Amino acid sequence: MMINHLIPVTVITGYLGSGKTTLLNRILAEEHGKRVAVIVNEFGELSIDGQLVMVSDEEIIEINNGCICCTVRGDLIQLIGKLLDKQKTFDHLVIETTGLADPAPVIQSFFLDELMRSRLILDAIVTVVDAKYISEHWDSSEAQEQITFADVILLNKIDLVDPPMLAALEHKIRPMNGIAKIYQTQHCQTPLETVLGLGAFDLSNALSIDPEFLEEAIHDHDESISSVAIQISGVVDGDKVNRWLYQLAQARGLDIFRMKGILDMDYEDRRFVFQGVHMTLDGRPGRPWQPGEARRNELVFIGRDLNESELRSGFSECLI
Repeated sequence: MMINHLIPVTVITGYLGSGKTTLLNRILAEEHGKRVAVIVNEFGELSIDGQLVMVSDEEIIEINNGCICCTVRGDLIQLIGKLLDKQKTFDHLVIETTGLADPAPVIQSFFLDELMRSRLILDAIVTVVDAKYISEHWDSSEAQEQITFADVILLNKIDLVDPPMLAALEHKIRPMNGIAKIYQTQHCQTPLETVLGLGAFDLSNALSIDPEFLEEAIHDHDESISSVAIQISGVVDGDKVNRWLYQLAQARGLDIFRMKGILDMDYEDRRFVFQGVHMTLDGRPGRPWQPGEARRNELVFIGRDLNESELRSGFSECLI
């Protein structure tokens, strides 16, 4: 097949809470004239990110309860096959991986699977780096692999760090990846041409990093990292849940890598969306609840040595 008939694929990666979904929303909001298909992968059995993706006419598919580079990679290949079989065509595919994904096995799929190799072309690996909290996870193999294999690196949340710290971080990244283009961003604000349609991925670069790159291998995760999902109906008291979340962030913030949720709060007409990375929390009104829609609170916590019963009990006490 001629290379210009291949559909380009952008893989967005980056550690938990770095801003991947923010970047995805910017891609979907841009007036680029492309029909974009999106696959979102989450770690844990409850899907939150799909609800955080803006309302869009694009094809959005979620894969959860596993890591796209491990247990659900077969699902990824199968879903892409179904996308390609649909009558509706798309011009670009964007895959947002879970923050705990090693990008190497995902990249392998584009070269080892015959369907993907014949219909798709890997355009670029775009890695979002949390400039404030990446130091907390620097020794993580996933974080290092995400940086090492990147074609583009967005040093995100630059508003939360001072210039010397930012310069030191970029100096630390360069020996790991001397090829990637690095952009400093706030809320992943970057021109579309810096992340899409780059033709930047080069297999020879990946093989120079790891000569056995195309050999299938099992990816090991840190077994102490897990997720806790809470799904419960009932109206939440805004003051109580704010107090609980801030106390939780202060007491366990170092161990809670990521928290996010959709809340039915204070009888409001709009859902309330909160997100957190370690001790940094953010919340704001989300999409309106639709007439007849079942309102429920959905929360996900990802971190180390989480106490599920404590989290469930603490949140239950915030219900009216």
